[in-house]
Amino acid sequence: MQNNQTISQSKEAQPLVSFIVTVYNLPIQMLCECIDSILALSLRQSEREVIVIDDGSTVSPVNSLVKYSDDIIYIRQKNQGVSAARNTALRMAHGKYIQIIDGDDALIRAPYEHCLDIIRFSGNADMVLFDFSRHRNEPLNCSDSEQPCSGTAYMHNHNIHGSAWSYLFRRDVLGSLRFTPGIRYGEDEEFTPQLLLRSENVYPTTVKAYFYRNRKMSAIASRDSDHVRQRLDDTKTVLLHLQEISYYLPHAERLAMQRRIAQLTMDYIYNTIILTRSETVLNERLAELTDKGLFPLPEADYSTKYVWFRRMTNSRLGISVLLRTLPLLKTER
Repeated sequence: MQNNQTISQSKEAQPLVSFIVTVYNLPIQMLCECIDSILALSLRQSEREVIVIDDGSTVSPVNSLVKYSDDIIYIRQKNQGVSAARNTALRMAHGKYIQIIDGDDALIRAPYEHCLDIIRFSGNADMVLFDFSRHRNEPLNCSDSEQPCSGTAYMHNHNIHGSAWSYLFRRDVLGSLRFTPGIRYGEDEEFTPQLLLRSENVYPTTVKAYFYRNRKMSAIASRDSDHVRQRLDDTKTVLLHLQEISYYLPHAERLAMQRRIAQLTMDYIYNTIILTRSETVLNERLAELTDKGLFPLPEADYSTKYVWFRRMTNSRLGISVLLRTLPLLKTER
Protein backbone atom coordinates (compact mmCIF):
# COMPACT_ATOMS: atom_id res chain seq x y z
CA MET A 1 0.00 0.00 0.00
CA GLN A 2 1.34 3.41 -0.95
CA ASN A 3 1.59 6.03 1.79
CA ASN A 4 -0.77 8.47 0.15
CA GLN A 5 -3.12 6.24 -1.79
CA THR A 6 -5.30 3.63 -0.18
CA ILE A 7 -8.13 3.26 -2.65
CA SER A 8 -7.37 3.29 -6.35
CA GLN A 9 -8.96 2.58 -9.69
CA SER A 10 -7.23 1.51 -12.87
CA LYS A 11 -7.62 3.52 -16.06
CA GLU A 12 -7.09 2.14 -19.53
CA ALA A 13 -8.40 5.04 -21.63
CA GLN A 14 -8.60 8.76 -21.05
CA PRO A 15 -11.72 9.60 -19.04
CA LEU A 16 -14.01 12.31 -20.34
CA VAL A 17 -14.12 14.05 -16.94
CA SER A 18 -11.91 14.03 -13.87
CA PHE A 19 -13.89 15.04 -10.79
CA ILE A 20 -11.70 16.56 -8.05
CA VAL A 21 -13.37 16.30 -4.64
CA THR A 22 -11.63 18.11 -1.78
CA VAL A 23 -12.21 16.90 1.78
CA TYR A 24 -11.24 18.20 5.20
CA ASN A 25 -13.03 17.09 8.38
CA LEU A 26 -16.37 16.57 6.67
CA PRO A 27 -19.27 14.44 7.92
CA ILE A 28 -19.01 11.19 5.98
CA GLN A 29 -22.66 11.39 4.94
CA MET A 30 -22.00 14.63 3.06
CA LEU A 31 -18.96 13.18 1.31
CA CYS A 32 -20.90 10.08 0.29
CA GLU A 33 -23.73 12.23 -1.06
CA CYS A 34 -21.17 14.14 -3.11
CA ILE A 35 -19.63 10.97 -4.57
CA ASP A 36 -23.06 9.44 -5.21
CA SER A 37 -24.10 12.53 -7.18
CA ILE A 38 -21.11 11.96 -9.49
CA LEU A 39 -21.71 8.24 -9.89
CA ALA A 40 -25.38 8.91 -10.75
CA LEU A 41 -24.39 10.76 -13.93
CA SER A 42 -24.65 9.14 -17.36
CA LEU A 43 -20.92 8.53 -17.53
CA ARG A 44 -19.58 5.03 -17.88
CA GLN A 45 -16.90 4.03 -15.40
CA SER A 46 -14.27 4.46 -18.11
CA GLU A 47 -15.53 7.98 -18.83
CA ARG A 48 -15.06 9.31 -15.32
CA GLU A 49 -12.22 9.66 -12.87
CA VAL A 50 -13.13 10.57 -9.29
CA ILE A 51 -10.22 11.87 -7.21
CA VAL A 52 -11.02 12.34 -3.53
CA ILE A 53 -8.22 14.42 -2.00
CA ASP A 54 -8.20 14.40 1.81
CA ASP A 55 -6.28 17.42 3.05
CA GLY A 56 -5.20 15.87 6.35
CA SER A 57 -8.55 15.34 8.08
CA THR A 58 -8.26 14.61 11.80
CA VAL A 59 -9.87 11.24 11.16
CA SER A 60 -9.42 9.71 7.73
CA PRO A 61 -12.73 8.80 6.01
CA VAL A 62 -11.06 5.96 4.12
CA ASN A 63 -12.78 3.13 6.01
CA SER A 64 -16.17 4.59 5.10
CA LEU A 65 -15.23 4.78 1.43
CA VAL A 66 -14.45 1.11 0.88
CA LYS A 67 -17.76 0.64 -0.95
CA TYR A 68 -16.45 3.04 -3.60
CA SER A 69 -13.19 1.10 -4.13
CA ASP A 70 -13.84 0.51 -7.83
CA ASP A 71 -14.98 4.05 -8.52
CA ILE A 72 -12.60 6.48 -6.82
CA ILE A 73 -8.99 7.36 -6.22
CA TYR A 74 -8.44 8.36 -2.59
CA ILE A 75 -5.40 10.47 -1.71
CA ARG A 76 -4.54 11.64 1.79
CA GLN A 77 -1.93 14.35 2.33
CA LYS A 78 -0.69 16.51 5.17
CA ASN A 79 -2.97 19.49 5.77
CA GLN A 80 -1.83 22.28 3.45
CA GLY A 81 -5.09 24.00 2.50
CA VAL A 82 -7.57 23.62 -0.31
CA SER A 83 -5.28 25.18 -2.94
CA ALA A 84 -2.54 22.64 -2.35
CA ALA A 85 -5.09 19.81 -2.25
CA ARG A 86 -6.53 20.83 -5.62
CA ASN A 87 -3.05 21.17 -7.10
CA THR A 88 -2.20 17.63 -6.00
CA ALA A 89 -5.30 16.32 -7.72
CA LEU A 90 -4.69 18.41 -10.85
CA ARG A 91 -1.27 16.80 -11.23
CA MET A 92 -2.91 13.38 -11.10
CA ALA A 93 -5.96 14.05 -13.27
CA HIS A 94 -6.10 12.34 -16.66
CA GLY A 95 -9.54 13.43 -17.85
CA LYS A 96 -10.11 15.52 -20.94
CA TYR A 97 -12.17 17.85 -18.71
CA ILE A 98 -11.94 18.80 -15.05
CA GLN A 99 -14.72 19.44 -12.55
CA ILE A 100 -13.81 20.70 -9.07
CA ILE A 101 -16.25 19.94 -6.25
CA ASP A 102 -16.20 20.71 -2.54
CA GLY A 103 -16.81 17.50 -0.64
CA ASP A 104 -19.80 18.88 1.27
CA ASP A 105 -21.60 19.87 -1.95
CA ALA A 106 -23.02 17.82 -4.82
CA LEU A 107 -23.92 17.90 -8.49
CA ILE A 108 -27.56 18.22 -9.56
CA ARG A 109 -28.11 15.52 -12.12
CA ALA A 110 -30.44 16.88 -14.84
CA PRO A 111 -28.83 20.33 -15.18
CA TYR A 112 -25.33 18.87 -15.03
CA GLU A 113 -26.19 16.36 -17.76
CA HIS A 114 -26.89 19.39 -19.95
CA CYS A 115 -23.32 20.58 -19.33
CA LEU A 116 -21.98 17.13 -20.18
CA ASP A 117 -23.94 17.18 -23.42
CA ILE A 118 -22.24 20.44 -24.38
CA ILE A 119 -18.74 18.99 -24.04
CA ARG A 120 -19.83 15.77 -25.74
CA PHE A 121 -21.41 17.34 -28.80
CA SER A 122 -19.85 20.77 -29.24
CA GLY A 123 -16.44 19.42 -30.08
CA ASN A 124 -14.73 22.66 -29.07
CA ALA A 125 -15.84 23.63 -25.54
CA ASP A 126 -13.04 24.94 -23.33
CA MET A 127 -15.33 25.88 -20.45
CA VAL A 128 -19.00 25.36 -19.61
CA LEU A 129 -20.32 27.81 -17.04
CA PHE A 130 -23.30 27.05 -14.80
CA ASP A 131 -25.04 28.38 -11.71
CA PHE A 132 -25.59 26.92 -8.25
CA SER A 133 -28.60 26.25 -6.08
CA ARG A 134 -29.17 25.83 -2.36
CA HIS A 135 -31.72 23.12 -3.17
CA ARG A 136 -30.90 19.54 -4.07
CA ASN A 137 -33.34 19.32 -6.93
CA GLU A 138 -33.47 21.81 -9.75
CA PRO A 139 -35.35 21.47 -13.06
CA LEU A 140 -33.50 21.74 -16.33
CA ASN A 141 -34.15 25.36 -17.31
CA CYS A 142 -31.72 26.22 -20.07
CA SER A 143 -31.68 29.14 -22.46
CA ASP A 144 -31.93 28.73 -26.22
CA SER A 145 -29.20 31.33 -26.67
CA GLU A 146 -26.28 29.38 -25.21
CA GLN A 147 -23.72 30.38 -27.82
CA PRO A 148 -19.97 30.19 -27.25
CA CYS A 149 -17.71 33.19 -26.94
CA SER A 150 -14.14 33.75 -25.89
CA GLY A 151 -13.37 34.00 -22.19
CA THR A 152 -12.02 37.50 -22.81
CA ALA A 153 -15.29 38.61 -24.41
CA TYR A 154 -17.32 37.03 -21.62
CA MET A 155 -15.30 38.74 -18.89
CA HIS A 156 -15.48 42.05 -20.74
CA ASN A 157 -19.29 41.95 -20.71
CA HIS A 158 -20.22 40.07 -17.53
CA ASN A 159 -19.58 39.99 -13.82
CA ILE A 160 -18.29 36.45 -13.52
CA HIS A 161 -18.87 33.91 -10.76
CA GLY A 162 -15.39 33.23 -9.42
CA SER A 163 -15.97 29.89 -7.67
CA ALA A 164 -13.89 27.09 -9.19
CA TRP A 165 -16.78 24.65 -8.89
CA SER A 166 -19.06 26.77 -11.10
CA TYR A 167 -17.68 25.48 -14.40
CA LEU A 168 -16.41 22.44 -16.26
CA PHE A 169 -13.15 23.08 -18.10
CA ARG A 170 -10.84 21.42 -20.59
CA ARG A 171 -7.65 20.22 -18.89
CA ASP A 172 -5.44 21.31 -21.82
CA VAL A 173 -6.48 24.95 -21.27
CA LEU A 174 -4.98 24.83 -17.78
CA GLY A 175 -1.35 24.77 -18.90
CA SER A 176 0.87 25.74 -15.97
CA LEU A 177 -1.91 27.58 -14.13
CA ARG A 178 -2.44 26.37 -10.57
CA PHE A 179 -4.02 27.57 -7.34
CA THR A 180 -1.73 29.65 -5.13
CA PRO A 181 -0.89 27.76 -1.90
CA GLY A 182 -1.25 29.69 1.32
CA ILE A 183 -4.33 31.67 0.31
CA ARG A 184 -7.15 30.49 2.56
CA TYR A 185 -9.83 32.79 1.18
CA GLY A 186 -10.30 33.92 -2.40
CA GLU A 187 -8.10 31.37 -4.15
CA ASP A 188 -10.86 30.84 -6.72
CA GLU A 189 -11.07 34.55 -7.49
CA GLU A 190 -7.42 34.50 -8.51
CA PHE A 191 -7.66 31.27 -10.53
CA THR A 192 -10.92 31.68 -12.46
CA PRO A 193 -10.29 34.92 -14.41
CA GLN A 194 -6.91 33.62 -15.54
CA LEU A 195 -8.49 30.39 -16.75
CA LEU A 196 -11.19 32.31 -18.61
CA LEU A 197 -8.62 34.42 -20.44
CA ARG A 198 -7.00 31.19 -21.64
CA SER A 199 -10.29 29.84 -23.03
CA GLU A 200 -11.33 30.45 -26.63
CA ASN A 201 -14.72 28.72 -26.51
CA VAL A 202 -16.75 29.38 -23.38
CA TYR A 203 -20.36 28.18 -23.18
CA PRO A 204 -22.36 30.19 -20.63
CA THR A 205 -25.49 28.39 -19.41
CA THR A 206 -28.34 29.35 -17.11
CA VAL A 207 -28.71 25.91 -15.55
CA LYS A 208 -28.33 25.41 -11.80
CA ALA A 209 -26.16 22.32 -11.82
CA TYR A 210 -24.39 22.56 -8.46
CA PHE A 211 -25.86 22.06 -5.00
CA TYR A 212 -24.08 24.44 -2.63
CA ARG A 213 -24.37 23.66 1.05
CA ASN A 214 -23.88 26.79 3.16
CA ARG A 215 -22.60 25.22 6.35
CA LYS A 216 -22.54 27.49 9.40
CA MET A 217 -19.28 25.91 10.53
CA SER A 218 -17.50 26.66 7.27
CA ALA A 219 -14.52 29.00 7.43
CA ILE A 220 -16.11 31.65 5.28
CA ALA A 221 -19.01 32.01 7.74
CA SER A 222 -16.74 32.77 10.69
CA ARG A 223 -16.88 36.23 12.31
CA ASP A 224 -13.79 35.60 14.42
CA SER A 225 -11.51 38.66 14.17
CA ASP A 226 -8.50 36.62 13.03
CA HIS A 227 -10.56 34.97 10.30
CA VAL A 228 -11.94 38.32 9.17
CA ARG A 229 -8.47 39.84 9.00
CA GLN A 230 -7.12 36.81 7.13
CA ARG A 231 -10.00 36.89 4.69
CA LEU A 232 -9.55 40.57 3.91
CA ASP A 233 -5.77 40.23 3.65
CA ASP A 234 -6.09 37.28 1.28
CA THR A 235 -8.54 39.20 -0.89
CA LYS A 236 -6.13 42.12 -1.04
CA THR A 237 -3.32 39.74 -2.04
CA VAL A 238 -5.46 38.36 -4.87
CA LEU A 239 -6.35 41.87 -6.04
CA LEU A 240 -2.71 42.94 -6.17
CA HIS A 241 -1.69 39.77 -8.00
CA LEU A 242 -4.41 40.17 -10.64
CA GLN A 243 -3.42 43.83 -11.01
CA GLU A 244 0.20 42.81 -11.60
CA ILE A 245 -0.86 40.19 -14.15
CA SER A 246 -2.99 42.75 -16.00
CA TYR A 247 0.04 44.93 -16.77
CA TYR A 248 1.42 42.25 -19.11
CA LEU A 249 -1.80 41.31 -20.89
CA PRO A 250 -2.76 42.31 -24.45
CA HIS A 251 -5.17 45.25 -24.62
CA ALA A 252 -8.46 43.33 -24.88
CA GLU A 253 -7.52 40.89 -22.14
CA ARG A 254 -6.29 43.73 -19.93
CA LEU A 255 -9.63 45.52 -20.23
CA ALA A 256 -11.45 42.30 -19.31
CA MET A 257 -9.21 41.75 -16.30
CA GLN A 258 -9.59 45.36 -15.19
CA ARG A 259 -13.35 44.88 -15.05
CA ARG A 260 -12.88 41.85 -12.82
CA ILE A 261 -10.41 43.68 -10.59
CA ALA A 262 -12.84 46.59 -10.20
CA GLN A 263 -15.65 44.19 -9.27
CA LEU A 264 -13.48 42.40 -6.72
CA THR A 265 -12.34 45.73 -5.28
CA MET A 266 -15.96 46.73 -4.82
CA ASP A 267 -16.66 43.42 -3.07
CA TYR A 268 -13.57 43.89 -0.90
CA ILE A 269 -14.77 47.33 0.27
CA TYR A 270 -18.29 46.00 0.79
CA ASN A 271 -17.08 43.07 2.90
CA THR A 272 -14.73 45.30 4.88
CA ILE A 273 -17.79 47.26 5.97
CA ILE A 274 -19.95 44.21 6.60
CA LEU A 275 -17.33 42.17 8.46
CA THR A 276 -15.62 44.87 10.54
CA ARG A 277 -18.24 47.64 10.89
CA SER A 278 -15.28 49.88 11.63
CA GLU A 279 -14.68 53.29 10.08
CA THR A 280 -11.05 53.12 11.19
CA VAL A 281 -10.42 49.78 9.50
CA LEU A 282 -12.27 50.89 6.37
CA ASN A 283 -10.19 54.07 6.11
CA GLU A 284 -6.99 52.06 6.52
CA ARG A 285 -8.03 49.61 3.80
CA LEU A 286 -9.12 52.39 1.45
CA ALA A 287 -5.77 54.13 1.95
CA GLU A 288 -3.99 50.92 0.95
CA LEU A 289 -6.16 50.59 -2.16
CA THR A 290 -5.51 54.22 -3.06
CA ASP A 291 -1.77 53.70 -2.75
CA LYS A 292 -1.99 50.79 -5.22
CA GLY A 293 -4.19 52.67 -7.69
CA LEU A 294 -7.27 50.57 -6.99
CA PHE A 295 -9.35 53.31 -5.38
CA PRO A 296 -11.38 55.35 -6.19
CA LEU A 297 -13.17 52.74 -8.26
CA PRO A 298 -12.81 53.35 -12.01
CA GLU A 299 -15.65 55.18 -13.71
CA ALA A 300 -17.36 52.50 -15.79
CA ASP A 301 -20.91 51.22 -16.34
CA TYR A 302 -20.17 47.62 -15.41
CA SER A 303 -23.53 47.18 -13.70
CA THR A 304 -26.17 49.25 -11.93
CA LYS A 305 -24.90 48.09 -8.53
CA TYR A 306 -21.34 48.94 -9.46
CA VAL A 307 -22.26 52.47 -10.61
CA TRP A 308 -24.28 53.04 -7.44
CA PHE A 309 -21.52 51.75 -5.17
CA ARG A 310 -18.81 53.74 -6.98
CA ARG A 311 -20.76 56.95 -6.54
CA MET A 312 -21.38 56.28 -2.86
CA THR A 313 -17.72 55.60 -2.13
CA ASN A 314 -16.62 58.76 -3.95
CA SER A 315 -17.69 60.97 -1.05
CA ARG A 316 -17.24 60.93 2.71
CA LEU A 317 -20.99 61.30 3.14
CA GLY A 318 -21.63 58.29 0.93
CA ILE A 319 -19.10 56.19 2.83
CA SER A 320 -20.69 57.26 6.13
CA VAL A 321 -24.10 56.14 4.84
CA LEU A 322 -22.67 52.78 3.74
CA LEU A 323 -21.11 52.23 7.16
CA ARG A 324 -24.46 52.80 8.85
CA THR A 325 -26.68 50.87 6.46
CA LEU A 326 -24.76 47.94 4.92
CA PRO A 327 -24.26 46.01 8.19
CA LEU A 328 -28.03 45.97 8.60
CA LEU A 329 -28.31 43.93 5.39
CA LYS A 330 -26.23 41.08 6.88
CA THR A 331 -25.32 39.94 3.39
CA GLU A 332 -21.84 39.36 2.05
CA ARG A 333 -20.71 39.60 -1.54
